[in-house]
Amino acid sequence: MAGWCRALGVPGVVDVHVHFLPERMERRVWHHFDNGGPLVGQGWEIRYRLPREERVARLRAMGVRWFTALAYAHRPGMARSLNDWTLDFADATPGCVPSATFFPEPGVLDDVRAALERGARVFKVHLQVGAFDPRHEDLEPVWGLLAEAGVPVVVHASSMPVPGRCTGPGPIGDVLARHPGLAVVVAHLGMPEYEEFLDLAERYANVRLDTTMAFTDFAERTAPFPARHRPRLRDLGLAGKIVLGSDFPTIPYPYAHQLHALTRLDLRDDWLRAVCWDNGRRLLGL
Repeated sequence: MAGWCRALGVPGVVDVHVHFLPERMERRVWHHFDNGGPLVGQGWEIRYRLPREERVARLRAMGVRWFTALAYAHRPGMARSLNDWTLDFADATPGCVPSATFFPEPGVLDDVRAALERGARVFKVHLQVGAFDPRHEDLEPVWGLLAEAGVPVVVHASSMPVPGRCTGPGPIGDVLARHPGLAVVVAHLGMPEYEEFLDLAERYANVRLDTTMAFTDFAERTAPFPARHRPRLRDLGLAGKIVLGSDFPTIPYPYAHQLHALTRLDLRDDWLRAVCWDNGRRLLGL
């Protein structure tokens, strides 16, 4: 990867979709990937099943200059403690962008305010795993606050790897219609509903898509990106609306394969520089 970055003329990459979790939660998440189930389909082997410190070292060795620590609450009563953990982790880990989450429950607005006051620069919500509606009344003031603050939210809104009760472009699209300035980053490029989420990115000034798992051999087998949309992908990338994401460490292939998958799109070096470095830095205020 170091050679790839040098050839591209960037000092490294910015990855907006990396997961670090408290150990107990991490073990449970990895168990689901190991064994499959209703939320992950058949599951897959986790490539970077390493102790936390080794994973941080591996990211740095691969040239990942900045990365997130995305946690996601999937039931009430989780978000506050997760935010304490992820924000403490960022404080202690150079290169880690302060990350937080939220869930529709009483007190959610106070929790988000507290995370912002502690310096959170990005939030993550997972509509498939959390099985909640982003239009929930408890979240209305949260979306408004984040829109006003200009802080992005990485939202797993698509029906990957399996559809959920509130996945697809409709629910999050309704949120954007009420909060058109909200900075939403659609995870996984919206696969498999690529076209609909590209539409949202073109319609709303602050909607972006991350590349997590998209275009890899693994994803192309089940959710191939339509070649006819490559011109839209190039335009959006150069406009700052496509950002690099990986899903590290819970991926079934080497990290470098994500970069190889982007390179073979043949959208040229200026697009790769924007997606893998410039756009992520601007998004996260780095």
